[in-house]
Amino acid sequence: MNKYKFSTRSKNNMVGIHPDLRQVADLALALTDRDFIVTEGLRTPERQKQMVQEGKSKTMNSAHLTGHAIDIVPYPISWNPEDFKPVIAAFRRAADHLGILIEFGADWVSFKDWPHIQLHRKEYSF
Repeated sequence: MNKYKFSTRSKNNMVGIHPDLRQVADLALALTDRDFIVTEGLRTPERQKQMVQEGKSKTMNSAHLTGHAIDIVPYPISWNPEDFKPVIAAFRRAADHLGILIEFGADWVSFKDWPHIQLHRKEYSF
């Protein structure tokens, strides 16, 4: 286990997310070699519409609308995909350890969304 702790901002950004996703995020933070921030969790339809208009999301059917997704960014803040890889690896280890199925925007073919992590759609029916 490491020295990282969620900031107040990250904690606030996780209010309303599914408890299984919160559990994975907590364990990922304990396992990671690279600190990260949770930048968004539960979104209102208005916020989702804004994200689509800005090209930061491709759908109004986002897992953020139901609290089944979070967005993260490595800290110190970097948008380089290489810097996301150790954080994503920690999330994979955490989810595997907990037996919780998750999906990564980094794995999507049509639109790479490196910050996006969500509970598995088929498993959680959202």
